[in-house]
Amino acid sequence: GDVMSEQKIWANSGDSHFLEPDDLWRESLPPRLAELVPRSVKDPDGLWETVHIDGMSFRRKLPSAAAQEFIEASNRAPGARDIGLRMKDLDQEGIWGELVFPSLGMWSSSFRTPEVLREALRVSNDWAFEAIEKAQPRLVATAQVSTLDIDDAVTELKRVAEMGYRAVFLPVAPHPLQKDYNQDVWEPFWATAEEAGIILAFHIGTDPIDLSSGASAGVVYRGPGGAVLNYTETTFGGQRAVVKMVASGALDRHPNLKMLVSEGGATWVPFIADRIEEGYRQHAMAVRPKLKRSPREIIYSQVYASFQHDQTAVAAAQSMGYHNVMWGSDYPHMEGTYGHTQDTLHQLFDGVDPALRERITVGAFAELFPDVPPLPTTPTTAAAAGA
Repeated sequence: GDVMSEQKIWANSGDSHFLEPDDLWRESLPPRLAELVPRSVKDPDGLWETVHIDGMSFRRKLPSAAAQEFIEASNRAPGARDIGLRMKDLDQEGIWGELVFPSLGMWSSSFRTPEVLREALRVSNDWAFEAIEKAQPRLVATAQVSTLDIDDAVTELKRVAEMGYRAVFLPVAPHPLQKDYNQDVWEPFWATAEEAGIILAFHIGTDPIDLSSGASAGVVYRGPGGAVLNYTETTFGGQRAVVKMVASGALDRHPNLKMLVSEGGATWVPFIADRIEEGYRQHAMAVRPKLKRSPREIIYSQVYASFQHDQTAVAAAQSMGYHNVMWGSDYPHMEGTYGHTQDTLHQLFDGVDPALRERITVGAFAELFPDVPPLPTTPTTAAAAGA
């Protein structure tokens, strides 16, 4: 290729994951709470497991050996658990700043005792702040809060804001025992986040799982096309979360509140804006509450969306006036770009207007997280700075 395309494209990532130590909760909580955190006991034959969590036990079928291998492969990147190795990977891949989501917190919807969930997430937040946020200025860790108890969530959000957190991870729907995000009970939480300048980081694929029904994460469909149906299904929760935040007036009442939907693509945002505009206009008699600004204006100014491979995402920023498109690598997961990040970035951005490329790869992220040190100007100093 020509000289230009050989150059490394450096990018910030609006989506990545870190694996906490498996025994973090068990080791750090007082014994009466530690025995309530999730643990699984595999049957000797390796076909089933029993999951114990919060005084309940569930049986579930283990993934086949092939599926198990697939799951392990998706966290095989050296830096999945090790920050030093992670930074080597990021420098190699050309990733500068990174928003980092938790892994243990994916269990949150299965707790039913507010106290144990509250204390477990406090432990996670203390750990992640030391291990990720303080350890590396290029990384932005996401705090976690209990969506089972909103008072607990508000209290913890205030605490983590004081610690210096800049983002909070939210599942696309709250705990099954709690009211949904469009309900007014959430108002104190949105107000607290806006006041503290904390970004609401919703990650797709985090719909609550009812373990007692024998459900396992991400399995909605079986049969022909099942894997693709399930993969596609995970994206819709993020879209629903945006519609709830707009239609309920939460974003309108809090114009400085910003939300990011990670890993769900970006091209849907203009479409969802169209759809809400139409509903708002054509069904005006039935619409409550009334918004002070147009739904499109609210979405285009307050909602950010990250994608990894989508061919159409750049066009959303180029042709549809939606400028909060943000690239993300999804490191270290299977769906992500690890191992081929530069190929992907060149495919997406070669020939794209430099200002637009800069906005999607670096600018939108820097707007949300201005404290991340800027990318050094030349690649050689970038490598040195990352070393």
